[in-house]
Amino acid sequence: MNYLITDFGAEGDGKALNTAAIQKAIDCCAADGGGMVIIPAGKFLSGTICLKSNVELHLESGAELISSLDPADMPDLMGGFEDDNRDTGWEGGCFLLARHAENVTISGAGRIDGRGREVFYEDDADGGSHESPLKVRGYRPRMSFLEDVRNLTVRGVTFYDAAFWTLHMAGCRNVLIDGIRIENNERGPNNDGIDPDSCQNVIIRGCIITCADDAIVVKTTAPMTKKYGPCENILISNCILRSHSSALKIGTETWGDIHHVTMSDCVLDRCTRGIGIWSRDGGRIHDIMIHHITGSTRRYRDRVKQDSEVVVWWGKGEAVFLSATQRAGVERIPGVIESIYMDDLHITCEGAIMLAGETDSPIRDVSIRDSSFTWKRQGSLPPDCLDEQPSKRGVYPYAVPTVYIRCGERISVRDKVRYEIDDSMKEFIRHTLVFE
Repeated sequence: MNYLITDFGAEGDGKALNTAAIQKAIDCCAADGGGMVIIPAGKFLSGTICLKSNVELHLESGAELISSLDPADMPDLMGGFEDDNRDTGWEGGCFLLARHAENVTISGAGRIDGRGREVFYEDDADGGSHESPLKVRGYRPRMSFLEDVRNLTVRGVTFYDAAFWTLHMAGCRNVLIDGIRIENNERGPNNDGIDPDSCQNVIIRGCIITCADDAIVVKTTAPMTKKYGPCENILISNCILRSHSSALKIGTETWGDIHHVTMSDCVLDRCTRGIGIWSRDGGRIHDIMIHHITGSTRRYRDRVKQDSEVVVWWGKGEAVFLSATQRAGVERIPGVIESIYMDDLHITCEGAIMLAGETDSPIRDVSIRDSSFTWKRQGSLPPDCLDEQPSKRGVYPYAVPTVYIRCGERISVRDKVRYEIDDSMKEFIRHTLVFE
């Protein structure tokens, strides 16, 4: 059965708050055994919408579902968690919420608007380059938080201008993310694209993503891995990714294991990092396969440091970045990165290929083969440092090589791998392989 939200009193004028009407349509649909709740063409403003089992939320062409930015319209996510770890990223409420449900679908040709433009603002703190992270003001909820959903499908829709994380799936199983678009501000802090967190059996395919923070990031945050275990069996393919952070990333939150992840056939469009694997909180990252990746990575300018809350980009144009090291001010051992296999990577980059572990957290059994990397100036900053944020090491001056390896065991980056240094970089890159 179909449930049209306007039949429940929703008004598509972009001004009326439609939370109650949309929620009533969803509740009735669920009570009747399931069906489709339809958002027709129009602009529908709403607070938090709670999705239910066996309900498909369908946005027709021309439909816009617009998030409220009033805290009174959003329940606080922190109220439901026992989370005393400030570095896991929880903040505020969310727009689309589902918890402990099954057979949930979000679909259609319409758009979901997070109104990030009303949260981010320019203060010209990067010398006029307009590349640095924007400043943030006011309340900014997640665009979605989908916890413990079995059989989740998100297909076709456009997520637009998220103020915080866009599609956050925590402890979900049997997930299909198919052909969605994420169109976020390229300089908006924390506006991640897709975050599978302690999820199992996930397919992400055919997506086009633009954002400032990580485009697709697989992770295990502390509260979610405690409840739902590892993140495993993840397939990511055929995506076009543009990000001022990492395009394809595993970590930084690694409280639980992450394994059996395949990333393939993706295009990277001027990302700060291409492929990134971070271990910071324990957990074992292993059996990762990465194939057929092409595109470019470059360095962007940071904010001029004028206050204690300066936000800077993580990354300096690295095509590949594997890092296992301690967070600043934290004594826990990061964890282990091992059994990582990459082939057919063809990337134009500015930073070093980095594989940097520690004696108690080595990086081992890594293979990069049948690939080519070209170092070419794309931005205005020279390669003059290594960046291991967030960590005790931070950012530090370094004569950047093509490949940098620290505390690595059984690392192979020579099997049919071609390195080319463009004339624009020859005065800066004087070394190829550096081992520490």
